[in-house]
This record gives sequence, C-alpha cells and structure tokens, in this order.
Amino acid sequence: MKMPEKLNFANLPTKIEKLERLSDKLNKNIYLKRDDQTGSEISGNKIRKLEYAIKEALDNGCDYLITCGGLGSNHARATTAIAAKLGIGSYLVLRGEEDAELEGNLFLDKILGAKIKWISKEEYAKNRTEIMEAIREELYKKGHNGYIIPEGASNGIGSFGYINAMKEIEVQEKEMGVYFDSIIVPVGSGGSYAGLFYRNHMEDRKSKIYGVNVSSDAEHFKEAIMGLLEQIDNYTGEKIGIEKDQINIIDGYVGKGYALSTKEEIDFISNLARTEGLVLDPVYTGKAMYGMVEEIKKGNFSNSEDILFIHTGGIFGWNRFARELL
Repeated sequence: MKMPEKLNFANLPTKIEKLERLSDKLNKNIYLKRDDQTGSEISGNKIRKLEYAIKEALDNGCDYLITCGGLGSNHARATTAIAAKLGIGSYLVLRGEEDAELEGNLFLDKILGAKIKWISKEEYAKNRTEIMEAIREELYKKGHNGYIIPEGASNGIGSFGYINAMKEIEVQEKEMGVYFDSIIVPVGSGGSYAGLFYRNHMEDRKSKIYGVNVSSDAEHFKEAIMGLLEQIDNYTGEKIGIEKDQINIIDGYVGKGYALSTKEEIDFISNLARTEGLVLDPVYTGKAMYGMVEEIKKGNFSNSEDILFIHTGGIFGWNRFARELL
C-alpha cells in the first residue's frame, strides 16, 4: 500500500497491555493499546493523524495551522503544541464562550500560544469550514500561508495515522502470539476508525473493527467514514470497494451528549481506575469502554475472545463538571 510521508513526533509504537481483572470479570481477554501515551502535550490519537496532515502542510509551504473543535478539544491542543514545536502559528476556531473556565486543554491552548476565535454551537454546526477559510484569507493578506485541518484531523491524509497504527498492531500480534478478533475505538469524527478499517479490509484480516460513537448517531458516522475511505483511496490509488453496512458502529452510549457525562459513566470510569490503575477520560474513552463492556455483558461479543480497545487519550478532558460527578 502506498503511504504518504509523515513527521515523527509521537512516541511509537505504543504498547499493548492486558487488563487482567476486567478480563476475569468479563471472561474475555481484554487488551488496551496505549495511544494515550503517544506524548504529553501531544498525547492521544490526534498526533498520529497530525503527523501526516502537518507534513502535507509543510510540503505546501504553510506557516499557519487552522483547525476547529470544542473548547476542550484534544485535537486543538495537539495541533497547537506541534505548531509551537515547529515555530509556526496556530489559529483555533472553538465552539463555546470566550469567558469559559481556563482549565485542561483550553489552558494548554493558551499557554502554547494559539490564537482563538470563539463561535456559537449553531455557527460551528453550519459554518465552521467557511469561518476557517475566512481566517486563512485574513492570514494570507498578512503574508501567511494557512493550512486548514478539519475537526479531529479526520480527512484522507489524517486517516493514514491509523492505517499506520493497524500496521503496528499486526507486528505486536506476532510478538505477543495473539490475534485480535475485535478492535474497538471511540468515534468522535471518524478518522481513527477509517484508518483502522481501511488497513484491516485491504489486508483481508479476519478482525472486526468496531467504533463506539460519542456524539451524533451511527448513521451519521457511517456516512462520514465512507467519505473518509474514498479520500484515502485518492492517496493510495486503490479502491476499497465496500458497502456502508460493513462499517460497525455501536450506537446507544452517547448518554447526555458530547462531552456531557452521566453518573453511570463516571462511576464506571472510577471503578476501572481503582481496579486496573487506568484512568479513562469522560469525553471519549470512558463512554466507549463503558459501551464495550455493556455490549459484552449483553452477549454481543460472543464470537470474540481476544479484544483490543484503543485508548485514544484525553485525560485533560476532566473538567470541573465531570469531576463534580465523582
């Protein structure tokens, strides 16, 4: 498979470890790929995608990265950190209020030097692309060349980060003497899922790739992922040729909504922390693993014995509202 060039900022490969007590409880072999350990300021799954997207930006002579997200966006923070490392500018379009509490990822965005434009929830849903394009035009008039990275770096080039992660998993399977029947990843924009699915399908693996959506619904993400797979095709020159129904999205665990937590979710995260020494985040991994465990209890993974969960990071997402539920 033809792979584009990338930068090298993440600590790779990330390790895979078995969750012994959770495995015993569920009578399954539950493994965790620690993509939360890709770095510190750049920790999480976003850096894998950004290594490809930002390489493309630099190859096109860009000196500003423009991207978007919620006020606690892991992706925005990672983008800002890489921009600072490279000595280029970062401009964030964030959904929320300018007087938001300065903590977590937002604090890191500020200390890392990001410029921020605040927009409403409605503007974000309908006009964020146009707003980022206007910022790029404004920067161009000032002598800068901006590169727009979509939400979560989930586009064709960004998805190669998880094609590469799947290659990494294949090597680790051989080293560990295990073959993962099911690989599960949180889905917030679709790029991580698309990369894993693309490589898994093109290599004719027997594993099934599952996404647990943390916002919207399964139909939305199936459509988005189909679009991402087509974009990947444009880079590889190969056609994946699948139907939408082949994309496996486990719906029903969004709870109160994106970045909003229920007491049940927080209790699950807390119990897991105390039994495995593992801290998930309330926005992505907490919801997704909660969903995975509930589905296993329902018998929906009866054909899977060795299950890999991708820990996509996000510990800076523990804001005051989530902490108060503890």
